Amino acid sequence: MNAYTHGHHRTVLSAHQWRTVENSAAYLVPHLRPGQDVLDIGCGPGTITAGLAARVAPGRVTAADNAEGVLADAAEAVAAQGLDNVSFEVADVHALHFPGASFDVVHAHQVLQHVADPVGALREMRRVCRPGGVVAVREVDFGGMVWYPEPAAMAPWRDVYTAVARGNGGEPHAGRRLRSWAMAAGFADVTVTASVWSYFTPEEREWWSESWGGRMVRSAVADRAVEGGHATRAELDAIYAGWKEWAAADDAWFGVPHGEIICRP
Repeated sequence: MNAYTHGHHRTVLSAHQWRTVENSAAYLVPHLRPGQDVLDIGCGPGTITAGLAARVAPGRVTAADNAEGVLADAAEAVAAQGLDNVSFEVADVHALHFPGASFDVVHAHQVLQHVADPVGALREMRRVCRPGGVVAVREVDFGGMVWYPEPAAMAPWRDVYTAVARGNGGEPHAGRRLRSWAMAAGFADVTVTASVWSYFTPEEREWWSESWGGRMVRSAVADRAVEGGHATRAELDAIYAGWKEWAAADDAWFGVPHGEIICRP
């Protein structure tokens, strides 16, 4: 996996910790049942992992991430829910160290947009999935995001982030590419769906603007934007101000589309 574009600043982790099975993996729920073995790739702080573990118990969940430090946060999130059926491992999705056909469900949320070889990653996910199991992936599509109102100062945000992500070897429009990547990885049975995160309440607008506007000035995204020549610190400050202008509007709304795939080996 590439160096994670966003880093692990609190502006990033606040968004990760908000994620649950209900708001980020609902498409997978019909395929979960007690007793399954699950691999959760790119588990981050473990909030989705915990939901998966609760649904498949007494089955086992292996929570994997390439950032060892975040696994401690995941372990705390799982323990806080009284779950004891999760193990934690450092792993690289490009070269998973698990034997073939080890898991009934192989899940990844917001991972393939960051990796150097998403097709190769899907081949690895396919390899470790048992016959009759599923590989489930959900990815955002930055190019499809929409918001209202549209402050002029906020307008450069998507272009700057896209340049940073691609400069780091990722693909920020991953949502629209999932079916194509899965087919290239050798999956013949691919079900495609889509869903949207929607933010509009005052609390959601404040949180979302601090998460995304904030990471444009205080996270690894900001550092890489400056280092890569995609924006100056002053320009990033202006983008942040644009995000806060958006959040202050009583009629504001932000939509975040995702592509989702359920693949059978």
